[in-house]
Amino acid sequence: MDKFDKLTAVAAPMPFINIDTDMIIPKQYLKTIKRTGLGTALFSEMRYNDDGSENESFVLNKPAYRNANILVAGDNFGCGSSREHAPWALKDFGITCVISTSFADIFYNNCFKNGILPVVVTPEELDKLMDDAERGANATLSIDLETQQIRGPDGGVINFEIDAFKKHCLLNGLDDIGLTMEKVASIDAFEASKTETRPWA
Repeated sequence: MDKFDKLTAVAAPMPFINIDTDMIIPKQYLKTIKRTGLGTALFSEMRYNDDGSENESFVLNKPAYRNANILVAGDNFGCGSSREHAPWALKDFGITCVISTSFADIFYNNCFKNGILPVVVTPEELDKLMDDAERGANATLSIDLETQQIRGPDGGVINFEIDAFKKHCLLNGLDDIGLTMEKVASIDAFEASKTETRPWA
C-alpha cells in the first residue's frame, strides 16, 4: 500500500449529505475483484448522461477538478452497503483524502486499508473548507498527516484528530498484509519451534 504523509492538491466540493457507496460505485461494477480500473466508474450515475457522454455539470467533469485528489463532502459520507469497491474506485481515480463531518464506520475503516485518509472536521470547519474547494483551480489544500493539519489556500490551519494506530498504518503504507509481514520473523520462529517440539503436528 502507498504511504500517506503529505498531500497538496486540488480539492473538489461535493456539498451533499449521505453520499452512499452505491453512488460512489454502482452495483453493476462490483463483479471485479481487482482494485484497479474502477476510477472510470466512480460516481458514474452522476458523472455520465444516459447516452454515456459526460455530464458537464458534475464537479469531477469540470476542467478545474478533473485531477482533484481531495474531496470535501457533506455529512455521513460512505453510508449504505459495505462494499470495499468504493475506496478502490476513489483511489483508482486519484482521490487519496476525503474530508467530511462524519463517515459510515465500515467505509471509514476501509479507507485506511486502501491508502486513503478520511478526515473528520466540525461543521464550521467543513463550511470553510467547502468555500475553499469552490474556488476551482485555486482550491488547493495541503494535508499533513504527521502534524494532523489541513492548510487552506489563504494559510488558515485546521487541526484534526486521528487514531494513532491508523495514522501509523497510513504513514508506513501498512495494510493488513503489511502488518502481518512486520511479524514474519516471530511467525517463522514460532513455526520452527513447533516443528522441533511437535514434529508430528
